[in-house]
Amino acid sequence: MVNVKESGVIVDPVGKRIFKGHLFISSNKIVKIVEDENAPERYILPGFVDSHIHIESSLMSCEEFSKVCAIHGTIATISDPHEIANVCGITGIEYMLKSSENSLTKMFFSLPSCVPATTFETSGAIITSNELSPFYKNDKVVSLGEVMNIPGVLSGDIDLIKKIRDAVCNGRVVDGHGPNLLGNDLIGYVNAGVQTDHESSELYEAREKLEQGMLIQIRQGSAAKDLEKLAPLVQESSEKIMLCSDDLHPDDFLKGHINRTVSFLMEKGYEIFKILSSASVNPVKLYKLPVGLLQVGDFADYIVVDSLEPDFKVLKTVVDGKTVFENGEVLKDIKQPKLINNFNINQISKQDLSIYPKKDTIRVITVKDGELLTGEIHSKIDGLGDNIVSDIENDILKIVVLNRYNKAPASIGFVKGFQLKKGAYATSVAHDSHNIIAVGVDDNVICKAINCVIDSKGGMSYYDEENCFTMTLPIGGLMSDKNYKTVVHEYEELLKVSKSSGCKLSSPFMTLSFLSLLVIPKLKIGDRGLFDYSKFDFTELFV
Repeated sequence: MVNVKESGVIVDPVGKRIFKGHLFISSNKIVKIVEDENAPERYILPGFVDSHIHIESSLMSCEEFSKVCAIHGTIATISDPHEIANVCGITGIEYMLKSSENSLTKMFFSLPSCVPATTFETSGAIITSNELSPFYKNDKVVSLGEVMNIPGVLSGDIDLIKKIRDAVCNGRVVDGHGPNLLGNDLIGYVNAGVQTDHESSELYEAREKLEQGMLIQIRQGSAAKDLEKLAPLVQESSEKIMLCSDDLHPDDFLKGHINRTVSFLMEKGYEIFKILSSASVNPVKLYKLPVGLLQVGDFADYIVVDSLEPDFKVLKTVVDGKTVFENGEVLKDIKQPKLINNFNINQISKQDLSIYPKKDTIRVITVKDGELLTGEIHSKIDGLGDNIVSDIENDILKIVVLNRYNKAPASIGFVKGFQLKKGAYATSVAHDSHNIIAVGVDDNVICKAINCVIDSKGGMSYYDEENCFTMTLPIGGLMSDKNYKTVVHEYEELLKVSKSSGCKLSSPFMTLSFLSLLVIPKLKIGDRGLFDYSKFDFTELFV
């Protein structure tokens, strides 16, 4: 029995045809497609798929995240709960899987392969291959998450190799994370079983990975924006390209998702079927997702848009035959999320942030807006014997990472690129282990900002020398328990007030959160000290 008929211009990504007609839907499946030249001028497309994202970076619960996905025509996401797993361990993975049951859209998951990401930082948990293996019984688990411990892969780390083999034996994809990985190291990485990569930032790098048989995920997120450079791959190798966002902060997420990337590719004039291969078909096929592609017998998963022009609007989103978004409205209420966390420290004093010089030259992390990769410069300090403080005039600011799981000394370094003239930022969203990271113009304001985060048991704060403005994140110190509109409003208000600091970065909290990501080049800082990715080891602050 046919329950629903959807009429319009059908864009078939498998048969590579565009024709007017009707979809006939019974229960949650497409049971018949009939061509009809009299069908209305609105376009029916397969829904978009984000092939790699961390829901936690949206600062939203799974439930609220799915609402925004529906608004933008994202039918399915493959999420790596790497962040909450680093905080709460296996409990964090179970939490995300359970929360996804309330989702409007189809949520699938990777199993975080590297918890902790490295042995050079303190995380809230250690997850072994034996602990991950039972999760493959869950159909929502479609891959092993980004394998970022490249030295571990190349040296044959026993437990890491077992994680890869377990994924393969269970028929799952093995996702990669190989920034600047080329040559023999790339060959070794691929031969170990890694199949995808979302870390390419240059065409030559992505092309070499394609030559080695990898599929490339073109990333367009809040901090890392690779689309403009890598877009030609959609035209060159559309059958091997997928789209992803990796990390999207709430303000960016509300503005657009994969639909925004699709619009950019349309603007470039690329063929619609090549675009849809990357945006829908390839991830569905690679990860064997139970997601429809507008074929008879498929799940009734699709979107309706007003045109095939770059400025197209999503009019309707349908998942399993049910309309979840139409005419600007999300059409289903969602349960409030439960809370989990792991936060075990008390307030600190500014004396805890003092560091005394051993030499007159220090290493300084350099940052650029919109990039995850950092650099290194060396800077002279004035005087010996005194606590080293931020040099506002030369934009060399103190940066601090504080273990949030156990009482421990603060890790202290310096960073150039924030251009703060007053105040301090602090956040418990600090990849990958999510200790507290802060930057500011002096020890007092840095201490105040950190204590605001501690008092909230997780969040983002800006201290302006008089007041502390904090966005609380009670789910793991990573996500809000509020609705998506409130999350976006609170985040935008925090950004607005924090801009009075003088910071010119477009997404300062996101940039700050990645400065503790040790598995991305070049100079980073974790809770145990400065880290040089090129050596994959600690390095001294003093040169």
